[in-house]
Amino acid sequence: MIDETDRRILRLLQKEGRISLSELAERVGLGATATSDRLRRLQRDGFVLGFGARLNPALLGRGLLVFIEVRLERTTPDVFESFAQAVRRAPEVLECHMVAGGFDYLLKTRVEDMAAYRRFLAEVLLALPGVRETHTFAVMEEVKATAELPI
Repeated sequence: MIDETDRRILRLLQKEGRISLSELAERVGLGATATSDRLRRLQRDGFVLGFGARLNPALLGRGLLVFIEVRLERTTPDVFESFAQAVRRAPEVLECHMVAGGFDYLLKTRVEDMAAYRRFLAEVLLALPGVRETHTFAVMEEVKATAELPI
């Protein structure tokens, strides 16, 4: 279990991942050693999965965000596993979620533009094992994009 001080640490880390240990300790009202111990425990227990920079996709040639519904030919364990292994190797796919409902997977992808998406669709996505049908949703405007969890 985590307490309110742990929650404050997690909230601060989500917003300011590069915060120094001394600043973090000051903002949560603990000493540096106690804060360091809590942070190590939160990492060890899996609450903190890692640290990274948020990058500008447009400046890196990945300006087009596309969501794709994927329906498989069959929903058997071997098809699910083959698809999952193959999609993990596709760098254009940022997220892949198996979902309940009218299709099997929802993919979040980033490519340069619509021409790059057409190439990705033809050369990568439709070549993945078991893919029967896809539906594409190109994002016209990102209204909200965050990875911060409410804590």
